[in-house]
Amino acid sequence: MTISRHYVLAAGGTGGHLIPAFALGQELINRGHHVALITDARGAKIPGCPDKMATHLLPAGRITKKPSSWFPGILAIAQGRKMARRLYEKFEPSAVVGFGGYPAFPALLGAFAEKIPTIIHEQNAVLGRVNRFTARHVNAIATSYPEVLRLSPRYASKVHLVGNPIREEVLALRDKPYPPLLDEDIFRVLVTGGSQGATLLSDVVPDGLSQLPLNLRRRLQVTQQCRAEDIEAVRAAYVAHGIPAELATYLPDLPERLGWAHMVISRAGASTIAELTCAGRPAILVPLPSATDDHQSYNVKEMVQAGGARAIAQPAFTAVELAKQIEKIALEPGALKNAAKAAKNCGRPNAVADLADLVESFGRAPIMHHIKSPSDHRGAFNTSPALAKENAA
Repeated sequence: MTISRHYVLAAGGTGGHLIPAFALGQELINRGHHVALITDARGAKIPGCPDKMATHLLPAGRITKKPSSWFPGILAIAQGRKMARRLYEKFEPSAVVGFGGYPAFPALLGAFAEKIPTIIHEQNAVLGRVNRFTARHVNAIATSYPEVLRLSPRYASKVHLVGNPIREEVLALRDKPYPPLLDEDIFRVLVTGGSQGATLLSDVVPDGLSQLPLNLRRRLQVTQQCRAEDIEAVRAAYVAHGIPAELATYLPDLPERLGWAHMVISRAGASTIAELTCAGRPAILVPLPSATDDHQSYNVKEMVQAGGARAIAQPAFTAVELAKQIEKIALEPGALKNAAKAAKNCGRPNAVADLADLVESFGRAPIMHHIKSPSDHRGAFNTSPALAKENAA
């Protein structure tokens, strides 16, 4: 019998933080729990939030190296902490789960003040700043990789390797075989730079694909996500090279595209890696060097070492190098299928269930004093009607 509890998930305003939060939220709702989300204005615009998970906005206080940011940053954090405590007084969560990002910080501080059990989840192979600041005080640390840099060994007793939760549509791809690819079959390539595409990929990939041997180039079918300002130039490049390509600034059916892709060319965000390894798709990965603590360069290591991907550092990412790396994996008999298998072996398909089990293992009394109605926490602090989603009764 499932005991219904209340949980709060807190995540910063990027897809990398929110996609796993959405996945966990849906899993907890499916298990009969009530779940609320704390994020910022950017996070509220990220698609995919479960319908029954109410959304609350906190100030995202950010403290940088500039002294001018210190006072307003601290003020916003203090305000967010106060607002979070008001929510907790009404919603009475059994635990608060932080996924990183600045809005998660005041939410966790509020939980510490209220002595509510806390868990943090780290999506990347380098512990993020907010998670570093709070690791000492939380009850558990869930990780996505066996090795996480900047995670102190003294916290080893509370570290749990669960993986990075992903969307159900991508999880379903794990049960499907790698698409057949015979010598004369269409070779489908998916190019994505994350939630907004990447100008670097737009500049390099069309020219790189044009330098492939004719017997491979004439079989290409490309789907590429581009920034709006790049899309016409990319379209012109593919037309000039005679390569069939479908371009879009947003791919709402990305899981379906991933399902039929033979190879992916992408940045190396945590959600991207999790989806590639769950589905089992070989990839050419280009880590974003400006990512905080260069975490994308570390995200690729497990997949590359297993043989499921090739990584090209951004300074070395040229059309010539891209063509060379694709040839090595696409022209050798069986290499693509073997790389797909190696990628799949790195996947952690049970991540969302394992994380939900971990979250359920912490909390207050198994049976709450009473189950609040959805409206009991709606007024905890200002949330616009457009952002508040009905909680399950």
